[in-house]
Amino acid sequence: MLSGTRTRLGFLGTGWIGRHRMAAILASGAAEAVGIADPSPEMAAEAAKLAPEARVVVGIDDLLALRPDGIVIATPSALHAAQSIQALEAGAAVFCQKPLGRSAEETRAVVDAARRADRLLSVDLSYRHTEAMRRIRELVRSGEIGRPYAVDLVFHNAYGPDKPWFRDPALSGGGCVMDLGVHLVDLALWVLDFPEVTGATGALFAGGEPLAGRTDRVEDFAVATLTLGSGAVVRLACSWNLHAGQDAVIEAAFHGTTGGAAMRNQGGSFFDFTAERFRGTARETLATPPDDWGGRAAADWAARLAAGVRFDPAAGELATVAAVLDRIYGR
Repeated sequence: MLSGTRTRLGFLGTGWIGRHRMAAILASGAAEAVGIADPSPEMAAEAAKLAPEARVVVGIDDLLALRPDGIVIATPSALHAAQSIQALEAGAAVFCQKPLGRSAEETRAVVDAARRADRLLSVDLSYRHTEAMRRIRELVRSGEIGRPYAVDLVFHNAYGPDKPWFRDPALSGGGCVMDLGVHLVDLALWVLDFPEVTGATGALFAGGEPLAGRTDRVEDFAVATLTLGSGAVVRLACSWNLHAGQDAVIEAAFHGTTGGAAMRNQGGSFFDFTAERFRGTARETLATPPDDWGGRAAADWAARLAAGVRFDPAAGELATVAAVLDRIYGR
């Protein structure tokens, strides 16, 4: 990127989430769109309404031919790693939807490519950017709840993915753990400053039956336990199509020797969260809705790219989370 010029971005995949992240980046003023690519002409046309000056092209090759400073990737999971590596090797920074790879091996390959290219790599781990989780992280990291020794996380979705590839193990890399559990593992480790994970076990179910090592189906319900080097324990549960009585159940609770803190969604919402601090039977509110957090991760990446940030060693955390998911899957 030349001094005095705006950051130029290409957008690869412009379904709902791709357009939402595109809108957040453009609204931030950190970058301009120079290219749009989506296999659906309708989706590309919708994205073009956000940036009429951007060129609509066929795919990633044509997008990279525009020589953008960065690429925003919101394509099916099976494509993420290869497309990210191609973009990085072409000199473009990358902001990718999760999961970055279908396995730890794929994820490490992307991180290594970013390191070699010295380009900024980020993944849309968006729940980090809620005000509720930011406040909880500040509280835990300051020592206000004492020594954390137990973490409980839940992400139950009353619905399931509407695209068939989500349920194909070869294309998705996994089911609800890959789709939702990645957020839970990331939040636990991020709040606790990425401690060593010494053990991980998981129980996976499909249609109410244990998956029992089957590789022709993905899980729609899972529970997992992580043990940390400090002796602390992390328990998580996630699901698709659960009879939960509401659209979603999303919680992240951190228990320490002198207090606790928890984030919870409100009224089954996917977007509205409160955060509270606990001391004995007393509670204190830390954050409440409204909070327009959905596009913050994308806008933050674009702002850092515009500021000239290149490879960030924190990208290694992506490989750490992917390795934990592999262990939950027994891989």
